[in-house]
Amino acid sequence: MTIRNKIEMRNVFKSFGTKHVLQGINLDIPVGSSMVIIGGSGTGKSVMLKCVLGLIQADKGSIKVDGQEMIGSSTRAREEMMKKFGMLFQGGALFDSLPVWYNVAFGLIHGKDMGKKDARILAIEKLESVGMGEAIADLYPAELSGGMQKRVALARAIATNPEIIFFDEPTTGLDPIMADVINELIGKCVKNLGATALTITHDMASAKKIADHIAMIHEGKIVWTGPVEDLEKSGNPYVDQFIHGRADGPITDPQSNLLKSA
Repeated sequence: MTIRNKIEMRNVFKSFGTKHVLQGINLDIPVGSSMVIIGGSGTGKSVMLKCVLGLIQADKGSIKVDGQEMIGSSTRAREEMMKKFGMLFQGGALFDSLPVWYNVAFGLIHGKDMGKKDARILAIEKLESVGMGEAIADLYPAELSGGMQKRVALARAIATNPEIIFFDEPTTGLDPIMADVINELIGKCVKNLGATALTITHDMASAKKIADHIAMIHEGKIVWTGPVEDLEKSGNPYVDQFIHGRADGPITDPQSNLLKSA
């Protein structure tokens, strides 16, 4: 049977004490597509991503990856599933004490037991795929600009040829030109790998450039999802306010009952 969706989330809830972060997330991410999640700070984007990764255990609901249920799965099953994932963390999250090539090769060496010599060769290939190469391989992250660090982090995310790549605010802290460079590289790398991508971002230019589909999260629920070309004509007041950066609207109006009546 062909699996149409790489990731399926059904009625996913997560609370931290009295703070209810995810309140019934429903979302499908088709195989080979690039899904971008938009929404304001504190709406649950990062928590949702961490629940899919298994870094946080959802309270209830269903999260399936390739048809396999992840909520309540064994540690071994989660570890096996994690081999399908690559991740570009917000801020890059490179290891300061390791040279660039080792940062890129980290998952190959420690996750796939590849020898350092072969891992270095592959790491340099991945660096070349993001517009860098052997010239920076032995430098340390602190010796690189912010944009170069993002490229290294992207090279690390794709080093194991993952089936699924998560991007957490990939353009944060970058100037508009370098942000566009990173967006171009993300699109190219995802396409070349044939991977399924999930990105969370506030950056609408980035979202529009790398997405096939966009979903908006508000107060722990997906309030709209659709093809990127439908974003400007979504007809959803939450989406409309967010993408145009308007001060007035249902997101900022605590008296609004639009979400409850939707």
